[in-house]
Amino acid sequence: MNTRKILATLACLPLFTSAALAAAPVAEAPPAVEHWVSSWSANPQPIWEPGFALPTNIPATLSNQTVRQVARISVGGKRVRVTLSNEYGTTPLVIGAAHIVLAGDGSAIVGGSDRVLTFGGRSSVTIAPGAPVISDPVDLALAPLAEVAISLYLPQTTALSTFHWDGKQSAYIAPGNQVAAVAIKSDSNIEARLFLSTILVDAPAATRVVATYGDSITDGAGSTSNRNRRWPDLLAQRLAGRQIAVLNAGISGARVLSDKMGVNALARFDRDVLNQPNLDTVILLMGINDIGWPGSSLAPDAPTIPVEQLIAGYRQLIARAHMRHVRIVGATLTPFEDALQGSDLHNYYSQAKEQSRQAVNQWIRSSGEFDAVIDFDAVTRDPQHPQRFLSAYDSGDHLHPGDAGYQAMAEAIDLTSLLRNDQR
Repeated sequence: MNTRKILATLACLPLFTSAALAAAPVAEAPPAVEHWVSSWSANPQPIWEPGFALPTNIPATLSNQTVRQVARISVGGKRVRVTLSNEYGTTPLVIGAAHIVLAGDGSAIVGGSDRVLTFGGRSSVTIAPGAPVISDPVDLALAPLAEVAISLYLPQTTALSTFHWDGKQSAYIAPGNQVAAVAIKSDSNIEARLFLSTILVDAPAATRVVATYGDSITDGAGSTSNRNRRWPDLLAQRLAGRQIAVLNAGISGARVLSDKMGVNALARFDRDVLNQPNLDTVILLMGINDIGWPGSSLAPDAPTIPVEQLIAGYRQLIARAHMRHVRIVGATLTPFEDALQGSDLHNYYSQAKEQSRQAVNQWIRSSGEFDAVIDFDAVTRDPQHPQRFLSAYDSGDHLHPGDAGYQAMAEAIDLTSLLRNDQR
């Protein structure tokens, strides 16, 4: 090739290269990685039949009314979603509108933080019987331990078939659609949770979850309402800032082996605990109702549960947790001598039942089958009378701790043995 042709070829190269660069696609930034974790939960329960020893304390139905429910989350995040449940409904549940907002005092909200919840882009949703629904993400930066209010408008006559009985937090019911009201004027207040089951946050990638699985002692019976004084609440306070969510998976009246105030622990373990994303550890504190209910006003005709049968239930929960690579920590059952004495509920405690509790606790402490043990019995009992609560920790009914007792329980948890060693 002569010199003139070489120069001509070289002269064309910049034009060719520029055209190629102009046609090349520009690489897009990768989408932001989401890390959704549950930061709060209230497990669904069915309505029990009339004539049971305990009332539901909620209306049978709501119609053209708004319910505003306040909840304190554990870990924070930059975005939030809400799960509603029609788990025990037999007809579709219509939510006409739903909002989430930072909670103020009482039924009031913090101005400027109100967000509309949508479901597939729509501001209303119909939830099929037996199903949950999760909202679209909304931008709402939440700090750890932030309190939020979720307002639901129920435009149709709605049977309150799915609830959480002992919410320990006032919920406000008002006429009409008041989901956006700064403060709603309520017709009535209740302490149950209605259809609200989970609040999720888009949290940092290292965030993990601890689920506390139990009965009324985990649900917070005996603690002060509207103060977040349950032992899981107080554990969340200890862990605040460490990117560890604490979920309360307690249901008052829950039993390992039997249904009534919610399905048995073996039946609801996947739904309420194991299916939680990024679950690291379960703390199991359950079994006192399996021991105490038979022959009492709560289950007068129920047969005594053999200790071996209760332990077999624990072993099933342990096996299922380990199959999911989840750590499970066993907690000993707290004292209950003279439980519910002076109330309308009778025969919850007996010497034979106390022997069963002691046998169960001995197995929890010594079997080595749990990944770790929390000795709540040792923490809360009276050293001079170990069948009873220490008086300072007793709520007064001799079955449930009070605020000081729950504080002692939360402080007794060894955080270094709570989580998996490979992730601490």
